[in-house]
Amino acid sequence: MSAEPLVLVPGLVCDAAVWQPQRAALASRHGIQVAVHGEADSLGRMAEQILAQAPPRFALAGHSMGGRVALEVLARAPARVTRLALLDTGHDGLPDGEAGEGERAGRLRLLDVAQRQGMRAMGAEWVQGMVHPRRLGDAPLIGAILDMFARSTPAVFAAQIRALLARPDRSTLLPRIAVPTLVLCGREDSWSTLDRHRVIAGLIPGSVLVDVPDCGHMCTLEQPGAVTAALDAWLQR
Repeated sequence: MSAEPLVLVPGLVCDAAVWQPQRAALASRHGIQVAVHGEADSLGRMAEQILAQAPPRFALAGHSMGGRVALEVLARAPARVTRLALLDTGHDGLPDGEAGEGERAGRLRLLDVAQRQGMRAMGAEWVQGMVHPRRLGDAPLIGAILDMFARSTPAVFAAQIRALLARPDRSTLLPRIAVPTLVLCGREDSWSTLDRHRVIAGLIPGSVLVDVPDCGHMCTLEQPGAVTAALDAWLQR
C-alpha cells in the first residue's frame, strides 16, 4: 500500500457510492477515506470535519460540491495536502443579480420537492440534467444514483444547499496552489461546464486538464474507467 493516503470528497447528497469504482481500483495501493458531510451547513465546516479525521498528509480529490470543499481544506491546511484533484466542480461564489437568484430559486425548488415527495422523487427530476442525455435510459446507472440520493435526507439536502449558496469565491487561492493538480470534467457536463474547468486549470500553475468524452456531471459513475485512469496518472505524478 502506498504511503500516500487518499481522501475522496463526495458532492451534494452523495455518499461513498459515488466513488465506488475508483475506490475498488485504487484501494490496493492507497489507504482511502471518504468524507461524510452530514448536516454541516457550510463548506468550511465540511473541510474542518475532513481535517479532523484525515491523516497528517494526504492526496485530496473532490467531485462537484466536494471539489469546493477540497479547496476549503487546502485553504486551511495547505501543508497537509500532497496533491489535489477537482472533478466537475467550481471555484466562484454565488453570482450577483439574476444568475444568482436563478440558482437559489432552482435549488430551493428541488428542496421543496424533496421535502414534499421524498429524496428519490427529487433525484428523479434532478438527474435529468446531471448525466449525459444518452445515459438517461441506463437503468443500472440511474438506479444507483437514485438509490444514493434516497439514502440522504431533506435535512442534509437543506444544510448542503445553505452551504453552497453561501460558498466563498476561491479565485485568489487557485494561483497559489503548489501541488500536482488534476482538473477533470465530463465534456458534456451542462451544470459545471468544460469552459469553467478551462478557467480553473488556467489559474492553477502546472495543473493538468482532462475532459472525459460522452460524460455529464456524474463522471465517476458515468465513465468510471476514464476517471480512474486519470486519477491513477495524477497519483503517480
